[in-house]
Amino acid sequence: MARVKIFSTGICPICDNTKNLLSKWGIEYDEARVDLDRSELKQMLEVTNGARTVPQIMIDGKWIGGFTDLTELHMDGELDKLKQPAA
Repeated sequence: MARVKIFSTGICPICDNTKNLLSKWGIEYDEARVDLDRSELKQMLEVTNGARTVPQIMIDGKWIGGFTDLTELHMDGELDKLKQPAA
């Protein structure tokens, strides 16, 4: 199980950007499609205190926010510990 979870929908370009960047940075993630799974939507709403936009991102079970928050963590070097070793 990945340490990063992304709540997303199938029609969200920012969600796609988030997933592409995580892959580029070598960080594994699990995707939860809130448009296909109501239980994932319910979890997202609980974790985020009712956020209605995607992507919403959790790291190690803690909500960090959206795309901008993720890129800020990356710029601060906070995501380095999540990178997978090169194969």
